Amino acid sequence: MIHPTAIIDSKAELAPDVNIGAYSVIGADVHIDSGTTIAPHVVIEGPTRIGKNNHIYPFASLGAAPQDKKYGGEATTLQIGDNNTIREYTTFNRGTVQDIGTTILGNDNWIMAYVHLAHDCVIGNDTTIANNVTLAGHVHIEDHVVMGGFALVYQFVHIGAYTMVGYCAGVKQNVAPYSLVVESPARIAGINLEGLKRHHFSADDIAMIKRCHHHLYQENLLLDEAREKINALAAESAPAQKIATFLNNTVGKRGLTR
Repeated sequence: MIHPTAIIDSKAELAPDVNIGAYSVIGADVHIDSGTTIAPHVVIEGPTRIGKNNHIYPFASLGAAPQDKKYGGEATTLQIGDNNTIREYTTFNRGTVQDIGTTILGNDNWIMAYVHLAHDCVIGNDTTIANNVTLAGHVHIEDHVVMGGFALVYQFVHIGAYTMVGYCAGVKQNVAPYSLVVESPARIAGINLEGLKRHHFSADDIAMIKRCHHHLYQENLLLDEAREKINALAAESAPAQKIATFLNNTVGKRGLTR
């Protein structure tokens, strides 16, 4: 059902069963797949692709131009997957040509009110991002991450899978998978033990994650020394492999929160 007061551009493409609430505005080159509900007073600008069975709440602004002074009107995109909940007053900007040209939200994410996803952010699957979280440009959030309210993440930071970021944390550097992050400036307060239990990690896997984190944070090793020890453990378990891959591929110029 499309409310008669909604404004739908003739170049938008909507699946037949998409619901659009009163006074929402859907721009040109917006594609919305089946089962998605757009509440009243939502603005979606294109090029934007929205998948199946999403629920987008009032006053969300999706697909607006990136807040980057280098942006010159290029046709960059926003891509949203399936089964996401996107709450009130969220703002998702399109990407820039200086990066991959698109901002991406995966599947099964729970995005709460007033969250900001800046240009070129890449959010994985099954994340929970609480109220007023702000992600600067080019931030990557891996699968199953939980972010507490009012947390801030600097541009180009990469947060590893199954991490819990506490409320009001200010994250300036990359965060290894399975971490518990608190305070501003951010520090590592251990592993995300409660999250691992909720995702049914075995006792052996949790012990291996603790071992890897001990090398990273409790032995006063240089990062390269800790990386070498964790690489040696990578063949023993999937969690050790995930941490090793993160350290080998994503630390980059931002460095690692330690």
